[in-house]
Amino acid sequence: MPSTPRPAGAARGIDVAGESRRALNPCLLIPIFNHGETIGGVLEALAPVGLPCLVIDDGSGESTRDALRRAAERWPWVELHRLPVNRGRGAALRYGYRRAFERAFSHVVQLDADGQHDAADVSRFLDAARRKPEALILGRPIFGADSPRARRYGRRISQAFVWAVTGSFAVEDPLCGFRCFPLGRVMPLLERVTFGDRMEFDPEIVVRLAWDGGVVVNVPTRVRYFRGGLSNFRMIQDNALITRAYVRLVAAAARRWIA
Repeated sequence: MPSTPRPAGAARGIDVAGESRRALNPCLLIPIFNHGETIGGVLEALAPVGLPCLVIDDGSGESTRDALRRAAERWPWVELHRLPVNRGRGAALRYGYRRAFERAFSHVVQLDADGQHDAADVSRFLDAARRKPEALILGRPIFGADSPRARRYGRRISQAFVWAVTGSFAVEDPLCGFRCFPLGRVMPLLERVTFGDRMEFDPEIVVRLAWDGGVVVNVPTRVRYFRGGLSNFRMIQDNALITRAYVRLVAAAARRWIA
């Protein structure tokens, strides 16, 4: 049986000023849009972790809503939140960060609802966060033969861009959705910066957190692709949004260099 999750009130509080705290009070965070067929397996694999899990339903259809209702009834550590309309991955994640912050969690370990991420690696992300509580813990995907070649090439382009605008090789993959963030660093950034609502959010927040002086720790983790699996990545629209985000970051980087 999984251990009983610690209540949010067990945290001493989140240090928004950015001072390190060794005692973590983490939660899991999963954004979901129409992955009703896979979310049950993801949550079942996470049960041994023994942490509360905030699931943010980004306007999914009825079948996914039914699956989520069943999951919340089965596992009391699953906390379900629903956005009435689909707003995008970035919007769902920001909503989740805010709810976690309100609950006094210190860190969120986020992963995807499609089963691509290995739940067994959550402990590795948490171990890294305990060693460096203020660090950005980013997944470095280990791709198998099942991974689409176009996805691998796209990641290399994003990787090179992030290296250029940060002036560092610290971020090994800016797109992997498996990561652990310290909310004490994230929340002030969300107050200062207007982010995009969709897939462009993932690389942009990594760059801006790195600019804010965040130490980056990369955790190797296996990423699986399933034949016929549902992907919410829109090849044309989301690549265009990511490109626009990179243009914004170039402009922001230029202002930083001039200053």
